[in-house]
Amino acid sequence: MNYTYCIWDFNGTLFDDIDAGIKAVNTLLSERGLPTLDSKERYHEVFDFPIIDYYKRIGFDFDKEPYEVIAPLWVELYLEHSKHSGLFEGVIPALDFLESQGVKQSVLSASELKMLTGQLKDLGIYDRFEEIMGIDNIYAESKLALASAWKERHAGERVMFVGDTTHDYETAELLGADCYLISAGHQPAHKLLAAGDNVKVFPSLSALIEHLKNG
Repeated sequence: MNYTYCIWDFNGTLFDDIDAGIKAVNTLLSERGLPTLDSKERYHEVFDFPIIDYYKRIGFDFDKEPYEVIAPLWVELYLEHSKHSGLFEGVIPALDFLESQGVKQSVLSASELKMLTGQLKDLGIYDRFEEIMGIDNIYAESKLALASAWKERHAGERVMFVGDTTHDYETAELLGADCYLISAGHQPAHKLLAAGDNVKVFPSLSALIEHLKNG
């Protein structure tokens, strides 16, 4: 392996929570008489970071009801729906393979840290990581500040970053990491491929690990 460290995104990369997110936002849209997202394809068309802009794109009017009111409602619904979500296929073999190669692993997420920690424990993989990095609020604004702080603490590491969104590509660029994006998550392959010249996109974690094994 060329890497000493792997940083993982969580939502949509390790945790298959796409349906939970769609169900949560659709409840909020329906309660406000707004058109719901009728398919995963439609969700993929509109989802992006920052999350507040995604909400505006699908019809929320923050002059009528502030984002700071909507976001906690979404989190409550999401946590209920995500109880039925699980790890993507291939997560455990991927963690095992990197560990067998001596690669240290951490999670860096735009999720609120307490929520992130609880989900990782519920999924039984909390102890697999050197560090769990989440933000200090529920508004999923950005993880670039977390990435910058991590980089200062870990000079000299040869890093790979695994995510599922164009924001993960931006995060990897800040870290100086090689970026691997999985198109089974919150954004489709064509958006991920347009993120930048050095992005590598795979349909699944299993496909990524096969790539790494083959050098």
